[in-house]
Amino acid sequence: MNTIVPVATIDALRERIRCLEGGARRRQAVLPFGIKAIDEHLPEGGLALGALHEVAGGGHGAIDGAAAALFAAGIAARTKGFVLWCVTRQDLFAPALAQAGLTLDRVIYVEAGDEKSVLSCFEEALRHRKLGTVVAEVARLSMTASRRLQLGAEGSGVIGIALRRVRRQSEAVDFGLPTAATTRWRVSVLPSTPLPVPGIGRARWGLELIRCRGGGAATFEVEACDAKGRLALASTLAYRPSQVARART
Repeated sequence: MNTIVPVATIDALRERIRCLEGGARRRQAVLPFGIKAIDEHLPEGGLALGALHEVAGGGHGAIDGAAAALFAAGIAARTKGFVLWCVTRQDLFAPALAQAGLTLDRVIYVEAGDEKSVLSCFEEALRHRKLGTVVAEVARLSMTASRRLQLGAEGSGVIGIALRRVRRQSEAVDFGLPTAATTRWRVSVLPSTPLPVPGIGRARWGLELIRCRGGGAATFEVEACDAKGRLALASTLAYRPSQVARART
């Protein structure tokens, strides 16, 4: 006697096989940046949830990682739930993260003695579904370690951000080695947005999407995260002397 298997069951089995083989889900949940120019370069229109992402500073920012950390904080601020932030050195300035939208009451800080301990905490935390984001500051990230982190994120749906910080400029080349991260970003500091009067405008970044699984590379000039973690495209308008004089008047 022949048994008729429903089409829906066959489709479900095919989807399960694709997942086991490492293929992408039919529709992956994402966190949009809210900027069309950026979101259109990302599969499904946003930053993939349940995935590992890498962020590094450009130039000398590879060591201090200030802009890269604020970029990561802006992403974490727009997720739901607590944020676990793993570090090896006590130089994270919490008030700056709050200005990027990541308030103090949402962050759990973990200080590990070395990078091996940071990676262990990173992997374990990524398996907890109630966390919104897990950020870990690491100088090196091997393909094997990144695969384990990617699998942990896929299983929980949590965003994992590997914040690549080096201790010496010569170590920055390690960021060019391949990993299993879904996206890789480099954040460089640019001159701040000009104002019509003397003063310092909103910070600006050169944002490089170096690698994107299922998408292409791109570069953007953006204004840094606001108090809700949102970026904005940098304005190209330059104020003329007459405009400045009128503004002062």
